[in-house]
Amino acid sequence: MSASAGMAVRKSKKRISKSDQVFHIVNTVLWIVIMFMILYPLYLVIIASVSDPDAIIRGEVVWHPVGISFRGYEAVFKYRELLRSYGNSIMYTFASVIISIFVTLLAAYVLSRPKFKGKALFNLFFIFTMFFGGGLIPTFLTMRDIGLYNTPWVIVLMGSVSVWNMMVARTFIQTSIPHSLYEASMIDGASHFSYFFKIVLPLSKTIIAVLAVYYGVSKWNDYFTGLVYLRDRNLYPLQTILREILATLQVDKSGDYMMSMMDNVESMVEATKVAQVAKYCIIVVATGPVVILYAFMQKYFEKGVMIGSLKG
Repeated sequence: MSASAGMAVRKSKKRISKSDQVFHIVNTVLWIVIMFMILYPLYLVIIASVSDPDAIIRGEVVWHPVGISFRGYEAVFKYRELLRSYGNSIMYTFASVIISIFVTLLAAYVLSRPKFKGKALFNLFFIFTMFFGGGLIPTFLTMRDIGLYNTPWVIVLMGSVSVWNMMVARTFIQTSIPHSLYEASMIDGASHFSYFFKIVLPLSKTIIAVLAVYYGVSKWNDYFTGLVYLRDRNLYPLQTILREILATLQVDKSGDYMMSMMDNVESMVEATKVAQVAKYCIIVVATGPVVILYAFMQKYFEKGVMIGSLKG
């Protein structure tokens, strides 16, 4: 048996033509180059954040850290507003993801019911919002009139439902959860709520993970909502503060300086060097959670794309 298996393996190896070998080599080299183009900028930011500011200015930081220094991180973590906004973003993202997943799955479940009257009309309403919106000024006035302006809830609730994510979840429920389960539950006297919480949710762990990643990354990177709908700087999310720091590297309104006007030229030059390396440190601090989330949840992305590609 082992001898025949060995002969089969040798025959399969002989069947690989030279053109196939060339294709595999070129394909491997191409993907290595693409991977390098994706990973090197991230690697450069990390090594620059722990390098000496003078080495960064001279352009010596290319493949490894030069003159290990944590002066940039010290400057960043002295910026109190940044740390407070970091905590705000964590809170906003966590609350928004929970609400978004719950509402999205509820809407997806209703639209997945084959006998739901008015299903086509509701689908039209949802899809309409993907292409047309009221605009910034009407939305701002609406948020102000309903009392969400300058409150944490405006960050949590704005954009809490994505129509595309809802359609992906609807397709998952239609294709992955047999309708026979619904019929059996109805025979046993279960209501729609019982069926949703006891059967649909436990069987939807994959799509829940996909939605958590999509909604979490979107909310974590959102800076525009805080910029427009928040007046109190204590409520600002991380990305709004980060945008200000990267754009100006100047003072905030509370008087806590990232780069202040110095009394002499030497102090100003030193502050410029620290600000230069601090930009890399800020990027590392801000994108760290998202990169970690992608690394652990990457296997669900392909599943989510395949779900969205199915007809439903």
